Amino acid sequence: MRARFRSLIAAAVVVAALPFAATAVAKPKALPVEPVALAVQATPIASFDPGEPERKRFGRLEFRGGLELSADSPAFGGWSALRLDASGERILAVSDAGVWLTGRLDTANGRLSGLGDVKIAAMRGSAGETLARIGRADVESLAVDGTACYVGIERVHEIRRYDCSGAPFAARGMPRPVPSALKKMPRNSGLEALVAVPRDLAGTGSALAGSLIGITETGETGEADSLGFIIRGARFATFRVKRSDDFSVTDAALAGNDLLVLERHYSLLRGVSMRVRRIPLAAIGPGAMVDGEVLMTAGRGRQIDNMEGLAVHTNAAGETILTMISDDNFSFLQRTLILQFALLD
Repeated sequence: MRARFRSLIAAAVVVAALPFAATAVAKPKALPVEPVALAVQATPIASFDPGEPERKRFGRLEFRGGLELSADSPAFGGWSALRLDASGERILAVSDAGVWLTGRLDTANGRLSGLGDVKIAAMRGSAGETLARIGRADVESLAVDGTACYVGIERVHEIRRYDCSGAPFAARGMPRPVPSALKKMPRNSGLEALVAVPRDLAGTGSALAGSLIGITETGETGEADSLGFIIRGARFATFRVKRSDDFSVTDAALAGNDLLVLERHYSLLRGVSMRVRRIPLAAIGPGAMVDGEVLMTAGRGRQIDNMEGLAVHTNAAGETILTMISDDNFSFLQRTLILQFALLD
């Protein structure tokens, strides 16, 4: 009996580890070079906590609905960052296989109902070749600054700029200067977050106006605080983001004069968890160590997966809406989710 019990535990551990262990080998080999229209199947998520289906509030956030997505394409998945337009309707996402996604978030009665008008295509390098072909497909972060899109590429620790004045599919990614400290980071601890601070930002965070903020997943070691960068062209300054409870940064987005940071924790015993923190922009500066108020923590039993992307917009009612997307690691054991929450002040 004891031997059988140990075997069952061992099998459960292997199954639990599979989604994350398979990340490096599961990425699609064939990517659409030209834009391809996709029909995306969307299953609404009515309750964030199936054990308490009527519950809406989780920390400082209120659940506003979600979707589980699937599509008949091996290139659909692995979404690691997203941004929305000012209306919260048009979506732009990137995957860690080096793929663009554009689409439209549909709503019904104020809740997400579908993802339509979807197109995907491989991201291109400076010579027009695909990023996958030149070993730069592990795109983990995305910032939009007017008509410019900036992406952070892990493993090689690069930032590339795209012209996003129209659809981004034909745009070529031009390498940008990066801090030397970023180049020294471990291969798997690159820029998980890129945020463009508007040039016309007013208020306590205006000292950062016109800059890019980049944050690594962890520090120089798995336990070290995450490294942050303030990027102004070829000028750089560094700061630190305090790590706690073994959470790692997966994305960030602006909400007024605050930086909202999405984080993830994974262990065989606890499974996957997510957390959202709020850091005042005024606290960020050269040499600073910043921490933040925890807005929400969610783990086992909630409708989450490997949450990697975060976007923020203001809806017609003036509410701050957080939209998150998960990276399914191209694993059949994981899901592509889009979740929305309202920030309660």
